[in-house]
Amino acid sequence: MARFSIIVPAYKVQAYLQECLQSVLGQTYEDFELVAVDDGSPDACGTIIDEVAAADPRVVAVHLPENEGLGPARNAGIARATGDYLIFLDGDDTLTPGALQTIADRLKETDSPDVLVYDYARTYWSGEVVRNILSDLLDESGPAPFRLVDRPGLLRVLMVVWNKAYRREYIDRQGFAFPPGYYEDTPWTFPALMAAESIATLDRVCVHYRQRRQGNILSTTSRKHFDIFDQYDRVFAFIDSRPALDDWRPVLFRRMLDHFSKLVAVRGRLPRRSRPEFFRRARAHHRRHRTPGSAPLLRARLRHTLLRFGAHRTYRALWTAQRVQMGARQAATALGRAVRAGALHLHYRIQRCLPVRENRAVFAAYDGRGYACNPAAIEEKVRELAPHIATSWISRPEYHHTVPTGTRRLRPGSFGYWTALARDKYLVNNVNFDGRLVKRPRQILLQTHHGTPLKSMGLDLQDHPAAARRTEFDRLLAGADQWDYSLSANRHSTLVWEKAYPAGHTALEYGYPRNDVFQRATSADVDRLRESLGIPDGFTAVLYAPTQRDYRRTPYVPLDLERLAQALGPRFVVLTRAHHTYEAPLPHTPHPRIIDVSGHHRVESLCLAADALITDYSSLMFDYVNLDRPVVIHIDDWEAYEAARGTYFDVRAFPPGAVARDEDDLIDIFTTDHWRGSRSAQLRAAFRARFCPYDDGLAAERVVRRVFLGETTGLPAPVPLDARTPAPSPLPLPGQRGGRSMSEARR
Repeated sequence: MARFSIIVPAYKVQAYLQECLQSVLGQTYEDFELVAVDDGSPDACGTIIDEVAAADPRVVAVHLPENEGLGPARNAGIARATGDYLIFLDGDDTLTPGALQTIADRLKETDSPDVLVYDYARTYWSGEVVRNILSDLLDESGPAPFRLVDRPGLLRVLMVVWNKAYRREYIDRQGFAFPPGYYEDTPWTFPALMAAESIATLDRVCVHYRQRRQGNILSTTSRKHFDIFDQYDRVFAFIDSRPALDDWRPVLFRRMLDHFSKLVAVRGRLPRRSRPEFFRRARAHHRRHRTPGSAPLLRARLRHTLLRFGAHRTYRALWTAQRVQMGARQAATALGRAVRAGALHLHYRIQRCLPVRENRAVFAAYDGRGYACNPAAIEEKVRELAPHIATSWISRPEYHHTVPTGTRRLRPGSFGYWTALARDKYLVNNVNFDGRLVKRPRQILLQTHHGTPLKSMGLDLQDHPAAARRTEFDRLLAGADQWDYSLSANRHSTLVWEKAYPAGHTALEYGYPRNDVFQRATSADVDRLRESLGIPDGFTAVLYAPTQRDYRRTPYVPLDLERLAQALGPRFVVLTRAHHTYEAPLPHTPHPRIIDVSGHHRVESLCLAADALITDYSSLMFDYVNLDRPVVIHIDDWEAYEAARGTYFDVRAFPPGAVARDEDDLIDIFTTDHWRGSRSAQLRAAFRARFCPYDDGLAAERVVRRVFLGETTGLPAPVPLDARTPAPSPLPLPGQRGGRSMSEARR
């Protein structure tokens, strides 16, 4: 007997079925059986199921002689299932990586409840992934398991069968079975929750719910949508048979009318001539199942009233009027935006006619993502060495809290923003400013970049269309033509920037200001950062920070992070950080020793807190080696990455530490201590010597004195590598030289 029986009905989903089945078979948790039911599908679904079953003994193939519908197909799967828990998955949807392990862990934590409700996300053909907007209802805080009466809000979560795990003994005892019809989920899910003695929630996306462009039966125009009436009759019949559940009748009555309303409101669901009949049926159901205390909420009262009286013409007229009103509102909004855009353009042109403000500087980083990177370190040093220069920072409102209180905040696209671009003398960014910027002769634009380039950049992307995508190289060069200075961390970067962005700017080979903190932070600073991140005392913290993949829309995570955390041992924590271009964190199964730090706005702080770094092609490796702490390179897609993006050198041949070709290799590097051995130290030393000649804690000072104070001589000379004392390691490594940071040494 397996822990889980996963039942997958399949009908006309041949294009998606293989992916669906593999999302189950590829789970790290293996105590399951997969019951795949061919519901008389006329396409290749049956063949696909047989092929997968022949290759994997965990797969049970079931073939129905003719198409019977989702409900009967699931019943056929239940009849063949032997697991403790039943999990349902539609043939065009997928389980997320690690979902079964997370479900198993939550069931164990909550004492094997009758029903476990977990979350889902809609996935679109464009690659967009949108999580359930009611995910807050799956909060795991509070007692668990519980009964539905303790958290009735769960009835608002999408009432489908595939976002829940059901204890088999409970299902058999209740005699639950799926009816035929379009809306077969309804008379299963409502009774399953109402009758359950114990329910638990799991606040984690376990299912990716595919939003197909075509082919979803619930999105088709058909009289089969009238099936909804029979299904709600079954729900109320279930309540009638269980007097103890009678208190749920008003709630179910309101949910029924909401469901009817939603179906009528969506265009293209009901055949045009069938609407009067649908409203008559809805009116009959309203009369049949109405219960005292079932008055709808105020916002739903009108819709329910119209259904009560079967007023389909009034309903249609009001709905049409609402759409017209919405269209008028959208048109007014578009007009307002156009007027504002014209006013901003005129404002910018006027501001460009006014004198340049000699003692003003404006900074930005990562397209408004807050106070970060080289511009932040330079802005801080400007306030120290050139206090006569007033500074502003361009940031989106959600990142304003990251900007120091002494620095003016500017919202992108605002009037203040365009005033600063038109009149401030100093313009500093690690990416390009707005393409409409026209730099004036007395303005100075400093391009700081945001990393030593391993991956191809600028014009070098012309041979890599997957990475270049819609890059307009003429506009890219026009932006580079406005640079006065291009900041470089080393000779390699200088040569790359000159070739990738051929323009007349001056290269400043001064080091990266964002790395100054590595030479200045104290032991107390490191301890404080670790405490703020939740790293326990005495634990080794490994920062995992992969870069983006240009050939993928979503984060590429080749590691099973939970397996890595378990393999490292109980005294390790893994800090995971997604690339800044991704909106979501790295997907992983929740684990007490995996900490997501994607939302932390200063990656330098994460480096200071970490004992080691795992990365791939990220420029973070060039920064992290300044701390003289171990780096492990994990690369399992070199050919794909080289083809899609291209690199300036083979990091496998000249790495900053040990190199892992796959997950097993990576785990072996850590379990054998090779990650911090003498060979790793030798590789790191050679890497530092080549790429970190100027990252000595004085880079920001050199930049400010040259660009903002106009000093061309007497700039701080680079400190030799062997004379530097980077911030102490949180846990000193065997044989690692001790020492104090520059700030501690100066005391």
